[in-house]
Amino acid sequence: MSHTPHELAEEFPQDVQKIHALKTTDSHFARLMEAYHDVNRAVHRSETGIEPVDDFTEQKMRKERMALKDQIATMLAKV
Repeated sequence: MSHTPHELAEEFPQDVQKIHALKTTDSHFARLMEAYHDVNRAVHRSETGIEPVDDFTEQKMRKERMALKDQIATMLAKV
């Protein structure tokens, strides 16, 4: 288990400009980004013991983060 936050700029370093452009022009993308950041921070807090949760909840959050990341990646690929 990694205790490193999975920030979008680190996950998609080649798409930082696309991320910024979509965030400012596409409200759906902006909501996806916000949801990703929220769940990503929750996973990170859980991993580091700041706000521990049970294993089931942590796995559920990780799956949600992955699904959001997949949606974001799909949108980035279309630009």
